[in-house]
Amino acid sequence: MGDSHKPQQKQMPDKGEQAQIMPQTYSSDQIFAGAREIFIDHQGDRYRLQRTSKGKLILTK
Repeated sequence: MGDSHKPQQKQMPDKGEQAQIMPQTYSSDQIFAGAREIFIDHQGDRYRLQRTSKGKLILTK
């Protein structure tokens, strides 16, 4: 994969001496990779993430 598919990490200055790392950001196109649904395994449970025909996202357990 090229650099355009890497998750983005940003750092924001913190009030302390260390910088705080911001959460990674993914585009839905990266996650779905052409599919209309994906499955996510999280702490022993499987979730289904769907992209609707109107572009909305639905997450179900």
